[in-house]
Amino acid sequence: MTESLFDDGESTVAAPPAPPGWPRAALARLAGWLADRLAAERGRWGLWLPVVMGAGNAAYFALPVEPPGWSGAAAAAVLGLLAVVVRNRPGPFWLLLGATFLAAGFAAGQARTASVAAPMLAREVGPVMVTGRVAAVERMEDGVRLVLAAPVIERLAAAATPERVRVRLAARHGRPVPGETVRLRAILHPPPRPPAPGAYDFQRHAFFEGIGGVGYALGPPDTVAPPAKTGWTAVSATMEQLRGHIAERVAQAVADPAEAGITTALLNGEQTGIPEPAMQAMRDSGLAHLLSISGLHIGLVAGIVFMVVRALLALVEPVALRWPIKKIAAVCGLLAAVGYTLVVGAPVPTLRSVLMTGLALIAVLVDRDPFSMRLVAFAAAVVILVAPDAMLGPSFQMSFGAVVALIAAYEVMSPRIAGWRAGLNLPGRAALYLGGVALTSVVATLATTPFSLFHFQTVAFYGVVANMAAVPVTSFWVMPWSLIAYALMPLGWEEPALVAMGWGVTAILWVARTTAGWPGATALVPAMPVAGLVLVTVGGLWLCLWRERWRLAGLPLIAAGLMSALWVERPDLLVSDDGDLMAVRAADGSLALSSARAERHAAQTWLRRDGVREAGPPWPRVGRSADGRLSCDTLGCLYRKDGRTVAILRDSQAMEEDCTGAVAVIAATAVRRCRAPVVVDSRALRREGAHALHLTADGLRVVTVRSTRGDRPWTGF
Repeated sequence: MTESLFDDGESTVAAPPAPPGWPRAALARLAGWLADRLAAERGRWGLWLPVVMGAGNAAYFALPVEPPGWSGAAAAAVLGLLAVVVRNRPGPFWLLLGATFLAAGFAAGQARTASVAAPMLAREVGPVMVTGRVAAVERMEDGVRLVLAAPVIERLAAAATPERVRVRLAARHGRPVPGETVRLRAILHPPPRPPAPGAYDFQRHAFFEGIGGVGYALGPPDTVAPPAKTGWTAVSATMEQLRGHIAERVAQAVADPAEAGITTALLNGEQTGIPEPAMQAMRDSGLAHLLSISGLHIGLVAGIVFMVVRALLALVEPVALRWPIKKIAAVCGLLAAVGYTLVVGAPVPTLRSVLMTGLALIAVLVDRDPFSMRLVAFAAAVVILVAPDAMLGPSFQMSFGAVVALIAAYEVMSPRIAGWRAGLNLPGRAALYLGGVALTSVVATLATTPFSLFHFQTVAFYGVVANMAAVPVTSFWVMPWSLIAYALMPLGWEEPALVAMGWGVTAILWVARTTAGWPGATALVPAMPVAGLVLVTVGGLWLCLWRERWRLAGLPLIAAGLMSALWVERPDLLVSDDGDLMAVRAADGSLALSSARAERHAAQTWLRRDGVREAGPPWPRVGRSADGRLSCDTLGCLYRKDGRTVAILRDSQAMEEDCTGAVAVIAATAVRRCRAPVVVDSRALRREGAHALHLTADGLRVVTVRSTRGDRPWTGF
């Protein structure tokens, strides 16, 4: 029988005999060196199994077409069986075990897709009457967003009806009770596709949330049936009602909208009620992670309950002498962490955190070390199996990235910290704590920055300073008062606790606004390609998961990934998926937009992915742009670069001339009988989504949303 996956036993891997001659001898020496390094790291091999599982999951989502549904599970079963057969041969066993985890990750993605597969709207419908059960209520500044489950949509066949739709409701129309069935008049459309190739895919996110249509209500809802009384539906509705109850109590106790929104987010997990200026300040200061319920919050809840229960039990001498009070406190901490997770809705960072916290407390129960990279590996494997689509989002990547880096830093620094702590007085311990906060902030910031660059193209330069000031306030003031508020809410006495908690939130907001207002607080950078993210991730894992000096080989990979954005070819023309907005690249590298009002979300996405905040000069209505690349008249525009011309039609009268002299013709309407090599018209946009065109001296390259996403169940093509 093979040893435990995480065992620290001696390796049986031996270096192969060196064949004669060069370079075979050099290759043999290299193979021997690698074998020796692997042998020294045998206790860490198991940590790579979730990484391999994640690679298999990523491979599934990267495919351009949907594979056969049985392929991943069948491959995992066959490879797992072969691993069992060769379990007494360490080399083949570990290779087959890794391949099994790779196939298991692939199969997890397939299973998740099959489990949530449901119709998505293919076109806009409405105004129509929509009847459905209120599954969630997201409170916003100017109203609410309702998620309606099991909807019945007027004039839409049951086979084409989504399982859920999300509808925005104006504040003047009231707020339905979660769980009740309502009927309202609304306009619905498919979840929007990415506004540019490679941009954030909300449509995929909506698919895995079970949302097949989004839109807005035209009037107030009518209640058709009250909330259900039994079953999981009733439990879900009760939790939603509890979150709403918490939000209402906070609104009554905390007057300032920004403070109330942040307090609510910390108590029930809802961030939608935070005013945008406050939210932007939290982002620009690097403190937005405090609003996402994650390891910090779960750990604080469990830790505070653990310490309080243990201290109270220790005061009772018979109990302290006869009962295992440490283990009792660990059970109470675990129950508190689970309860907090249920209240805030169990998003991915919270799921990861409660898994790790639960394992740490279970380790206390069985007298084992509660702080280990193995906990992270286990939590990652569980999240990938349960919610494989979450691995593609920033929450998973930033959350696990920060935790892995912090534990790796702790493994390196803990012996030194223990030496420094010995013999320190109270001021020395306080200084050491502040140094620990600074180190934690630096490590977490460095670990999450690459993922922030990939997803948001933003870097916050004062994040370390802001976290050094805000994290202690959160740990020692805000979260303890939040637990007191929870305890007092059933009695209706929570207002003093909420007010006190609000004082801490005020301090956090002051830190956020102050640091965000400093010169050069943030910078935008061009979007990092997927290959760059892969290099950073592999390099970071190599640096953190190994213990020997060869781990430093991860640093060049990280550097290469971070610099990958510098070599990405930026598009010369962009066309939105409905043709209402276009952009051309000026000679100075800026993007000039065809309209300052149309498709604002698409425009903001294009500019952010380009690494700039403002667009270049607007298109001339008639005449030439300053650099001469773009010339327009009443019939349309011509864009010239590297001796090639792209025609942008405003009037069909220019079609015949443009179709013969341009390498591409772009129009928001249908274009027929055009001999241009590339035609981007309403039909192509409907079929392919947003377009990006690259003009070079060698030719024209066209990239579309469809070409980057493929034809998958969530693409809507």
